[in-house]
This record gives sequence, C-alpha cells and structure tokens, in this order.
Amino acid sequence: MDTEEVTAAHTSPAASSRGFYGCVIALIAFFTLIALGAHALTEFEKGLDGDGQLEQPGLSGSSYQPLGPGMTARYEDGLWVTVSIPERHDDGTYSLTVTFKNGTDEELLLGEEAYSATLDVESGESGKDYAPGHYVDWLNRDGARHALVLPLPEGDERTVPVRLKPERKGDPVTLEITPPNSNYRETAHFQLTLG
Repeated sequence: MDTEEVTAAHTSPAASSRGFYGCVIALIAFFTLIALGAHALTEFEKGLDGDGQLEQPGLSGSSYQPLGPGMTARYEDGLWVTVSIPERHDDGTYSLTVTFKNGTDEELLLGEEAYSATLDVESGESGKDYAPGHYVDWLNRDGARHALVLPLPEGDERTVPVRLKPERKGDPVTLEITPPNSNYRETAHFQLTLG
C-alpha cells in the first residue's frame, strides 16, 4: 500500500464529515441572509407608503369597499380597529362598540380633544355623500369622543361604546374611523344596517 493511499484512507471519513457540516452551516447562513433581506425589503416597502395604510385581506375598508360589522381594520403599524355587530334595544336604539387595539411599538393618541374626528357616524351607505330619507342620531357622541382623549398605551386596547337611533329600521349607517398619526393614516369605513 502506498503512503498516499494510507493517508487518504485515514483522513477521508473525518474530512468528509467536516465538509458535510461546512455545507450545512453555509446553507443555514445563506437562507438566514435571504430571510433577513426579505424582511428588510418588506420594511422598506412599508416605509415608502407609510405605516398608516390599511393592510386588509379581502375588503379594503375604503369608502367603496367598506368593512362590515364584526370585522377588523388592520393598519401596517400594528393598530387594529374592530366594530362589533349592532345590538337592538326595545326603545328602537342600537348599541355597538369600536375597539382599538394598540399593537404598535408606541403609545397612541387617539383623540387630542373631546371633538376629534377619530370616530364619526354618517347616515347612509359608505361612499355616498347624500342619503335622502335616512337619518341616524348618535346619542352618545360626546361620551364616545371623550373616551378617546386619554392615550392608548402600547399593547393595550380600548373599547368605545356607540349608541345610535335611526330614523327608521333597516337604514344603513357608516362609521368612519381615522385614528390620528403624525404623518398620515387612512380612514377605515364600516357599513352597518340597523334593523
């Protein structure tokens, strides 16, 4: 047996084992870099259009594709807004809730004063400027807006009660929710039927 054959025979299993582990480590590093690059690209894309954009599966939440009762508007920065299904009362009024869940990485100011435009109720269908024959009275407007004045801490949620009385049963109502943002935040539209 030749000296080279003896040396190769003794080092071959260890060398192949090191080569295998080296390839595995290289593959793990490669896929980790791809994942980090994809995450950085996603964050860059979000930065281009701003964190205040709605990020919805299905309906967009725009005035022409409003969300319905029980649905949630999801913003890119982690804020979620959910409008409950309206509940009818014997006196002809309806109650529902709007829940703000702060999944962002900072405290949010939902309304800096009692008359902020964070939450608004409009008669009629979403996307229509005028709803003849439809009128809804927002019975607790001031109380709902006052509930939004205090800051919403990171990781916390706040539920705001809304009480409405439509002119007649079956009237459509649109809730427009525009949580403030230092740059810009899209308005989420929710269309409900009271009846």
